[in-house]
Amino acid sequence: MVVDDSAVIRGLLTRSLEGDPEVKVVASVANGQMAINTLQRQTIDVIVLDIEMPVLDGLSALPHLLNVDPHVKIVMASTLTAKNADISLRALKAGAADYIPKPSSTRELTSADDFKRELTEKVKALGMAARKADPRKGQPAAAPATPGASPIPRPAPVGNVAPTTSFTLATPIRPKPEPGPVTLRPLPDFRPDILAIGSSTGGPQALFEVLSHLKDVKQPILITQHMPATFTTILAEHITRQCGVQCAEAKEGEVIVGGRAYVAPGDFHMLVVQKNGQNCLTLTKDPPENFCRPAVDPMLRSIVRAYGKRVLVTILTGMGHDGQRGSEVVVQAGGAVLGQDEPSSVVWGMPGAVANAGLCSAVLPLKEIGPYIRKIALRQAA
Repeated sequence: MVVDDSAVIRGLLTRSLEGDPEVKVVASVANGQMAINTLQRQTIDVIVLDIEMPVLDGLSALPHLLNVDPHVKIVMASTLTAKNADISLRALKAGAADYIPKPSSTRELTSADDFKRELTEKVKALGMAARKADPRKGQPAAAPATPGASPIPRPAPVGNVAPTTSFTLATPIRPKPEPGPVTLRPLPDFRPDILAIGSSTGGPQALFEVLSHLKDVKQPILITQHMPATFTTILAEHITRQCGVQCAEAKEGEVIVGGRAYVAPGDFHMLVVQKNGQNCLTLTKDPPENFCRPAVDPMLRSIVRAYGKRVLVTILTGMGHDGQRGSEVVVQAGGAVLGQDEPSSVVWGMPGAVANAGLCSAVLPLKEIGPYIRKIALRQAA
C-alpha cells in the first residue's frame, strides 16, 4: 500500500513498483487514517508511508498500523531534511522496518532511477520477510464453505472510510530457496584492536541495541550503515544520546581514537589510511559497491590493510550481500566475523551472505551480539 497526500506522488510510486512483475500494489491512499482503515480490510505485506500528511501523519499512524497487523512491514518515506531524518529514526525505534528518502520534487522523482530501484528492492525484500513472519500472507482468501456462507469478518474500519484506488498484478513475490546449515569458524584467540559494524535495512534499531553494550570498550568502532547524507548525521547523534558511546560522522583526515564510534557519512566510502604512523580516516567518492555508497566492503578492506588480523567485524540486518567480500579479506588475514541470526533480522541478506559463506565465528540473536562483542573486546591482551 502506498500512503501519500499527493495523488501525483502516489501515482509515480505505484508505477515504479508496478514496473516489477513480482510486486502487487493493492491500495493507494492519501493519509494515515485511510491507511488504517484499508489495512483493517485488506491483507498487506508492505506499506510505503509518507511522514507529512493531513488528518493523520505517518509517525502518528505507525503504532495504529502495527496494532492492526504486527507483521506488516512499514517503509517511512520523506524528503531529505534534518527534521525528517530525525522523525524517520524515531519511526524506526517505534517499529518501522526501513525508510527511504524521496526526491524533493516531482520532476526529480520522475527521473530518479536509483530511487525507483531502491524502493522496489526494499519492498520486495520486506515483502518476503513479512510472509516468513506470517505465512498466512500471500495466501488466497478462503472461499465460503457453503453457498450463502459469510467469510470470516475483519475488524470494523476506524472512522469514515474513504475510497481507495487498487492495483493488481498477476505474479506474487517468489520466496528464495532456503539455504543449508551454517558452518562456523573457530573464534581467533586475540583481543581486537578495532571493531567494525556493517548494516542496512533494520540497521539503526540493531545498532542502538548492540552499541548500548559497548560504552566501556577501549577500541574504536567503525560503522557503515547504508544511509544518505543528513540521515547519517542524525544517526550519530542518536547513538551518542541513546547508547552512551561518543559517536560522530567521520571527518576527512581525522585520527582514529579508541573508545569512539565513527559513522560513514552518506554518499562517501569511509576508509582507514596510515599517515605519519597513525591510523586516520579518509572519505572517498569512489564508485558505489553493491549499489551502495557508503559500502561495507571497502571499509573492511582498508581496516585490514591498517590493522592486520586484530579485527572483529559484525554484520547486522540488511538487504543484499555488502560486507561478504570484505569479510573474506578479514578472515583470510586472521580476523573474526560475527553475524546476526535470521529470526532477529529485519532482512537476512547481509548477515545471511557471510553466514552461508562460512565466514562467521558466531551467528547470534540481536540481543546477544552486544554482550558477545564486549566480552571479546575486554579480553586480557594475549
